[in-house]
Amino acid sequence: MSSDLSPEYAYTIVYAKDVAKSVAFYAKAFGYHVRRLDESNRWGELDSGPTTIAFTPIHQRETDDRSGAVQTPHSDQERPPMEVCFSYTDVDAAYKRAVENGAIPVSKPEDKEWGQRVGYVRDIDGIVVRMGSHVVKPTKQD
Repeated sequence: MSSDLSPEYAYTIVYAKDVAKSVAFYAKAFGYHVRRLDESNRWGELDSGPTTIAFTPIHQRETDDRSGAVQTPHSDQERPPMEVCFSYTDVDAAYKRAVENGAIPVSKPEDKEWGQRVGYVRDIDGIVVRMGSHVVKPTKQD
């Protein structure tokens, strides 16, 4: 008997204070297409290639009772134990669009020693969003 237990990464679920507001924010600030927002505003999804970015309320009877309450930062000096990362060809333009559409600036894009251009913002719920280029191998200098 054989079985295939190799998983395919399917969802990142973001716990949000207001699902509809977060879905609209991510669509506008980061350029995603809204796949779905249910009528109750308790579940939303964005198209993000082969995976899905999903949103659900911070507090839910179903999950709070089973797996515990979501812990949120108390200040800007704390952050949730996750970070959302998006890749862009033009990180500077993407960063500018995000900030112009309500993202909170953390650090402007800069070139990193590992061959990536990276900038950081916070979303409307305080989640850190890394905006980066694809990693480029450094050119070999003779």
